[in-house]
Amino acid sequence: MSLLWTLLLALVAAFWLVYGLRVGLEALRLPWLDEVAPATDADCPSLSLLFTARDEAAALPRALASFAALDYPRLEIIAVDDRSRDETGRILHEAAERDPRLRVLTVRELPPGWLGKPHGLATAYRQARGEWLVFTDADVCFAPDVLRRAIALARVRALDHLTLLGRLEMTGFWEKVALTFFGLGFHFAARPGRAADPRAPHYVGVGAFQLVRRSAYEASGTHRRLALEVVDDMKLGKIVKQAGFRSAAAVAGERVRVRWYAGLGELVRGVTKNFFAGAEYKLRVVALQVLGLMLFYLLPFLALPFVRGTELILAGVAALAAVVLHGGICWGMGVSVLYALTQPLGALLFLYLLLRSTAVTLWRGGVEWRGTFYPLAELRKGMV
Repeated sequence: MSLLWTLLLALVAAFWLVYGLRVGLEALRLPWLDEVAPATDADCPSLSLLFTARDEAAALPRALASFAALDYPRLEIIAVDDRSRDETGRILHEAAERDPRLRVLTVRELPPGWLGKPHGLATAYRQARGEWLVFTDADVCFAPDVLRRAIALARVRALDHLTLLGRLEMTGFWEKVALTFFGLGFHFAARPGRAADPRAPHYVGVGAFQLVRRSAYEASGTHRRLALEVVDDMKLGKIVKQAGFRSAAAVAGERVRVRWYAGLGELVRGVTKNFFAGAEYKLRVVALQVLGLMLFYLLPFLALPFVRGTELILAGVAALAAVVLHGGICWGMGVSVLYALTQPLGALLFLYLLLRSTAVTLWRGGVEWRGTFYPLAELRKGMV
């Protein structure tokens, strides 16, 4: 039994020292927008900023104010009011009266075979005239120079698709525990630093900011291919890269900000539709994720009080490496590095959310999103 524990802890320590170090170095090598000078007017191609909103009256004013302050010479902004029941429509139309660059489209009925968000973005695209497109969300705030810098970075790196890792606004202990662990998991699972390698299978897409060349977007199939994708942002990165175009991620820092979910309760409810979708609605994938969480993120910490000798050294090495890497993620997300010590709590919370998302989706037989229910069989058929 002691040999088994030794081998198991050796595997966990090797995971953090080898795979973890590789992921950490990839994260450090991600380009930052700060490193690139904003594009001049002459180097700014026409650009369309596209987003869809449903019942976003609380978050819209701040986002729209940041869009209105964008410093970009050839910009149009297209907003889609997706069947809102609150003041979203009024807020958008009043903003359009103040900003001639903003146009508002209204979706009153969702056609069959579409999720609301992909349909809204597809609707906006059909009216867009820009050579480049930026897909974003209705609760995101931009710095005035973010578009100039993103276009400059895309030109320097010869990219067709660029997604930006922005700053999540977090308040309260549990939000920071959850979201910093999500950030760690995102880097380990998606490996955004590998997205730029055309030989690697990794891809990345973040809903807050995705810049894509119009011709590449059209050749990849547009959001029509993502019509039933709950994680449409990540899958946009996938279809663009699979179509042979150059894709990459960069760090925006404070230049892209979003309050993803306000409070732990909203976070729990909000990701119910996402986590089982992220596992491709496959129970075997969920089982592997559960095993990985327990083995690599929980076992080193749980074992520390109960092991001695070589096993203690292995568990200590794994736990220390995990905390150091988590601390780097916390630093990058603008949170105290002390939150790295909460990794076991974050892993337990993630485990709960994954199992809850799986159970609720299977119990309901599908997902409810933006006021519409989508059967699980239909969602599975629509995956790319």
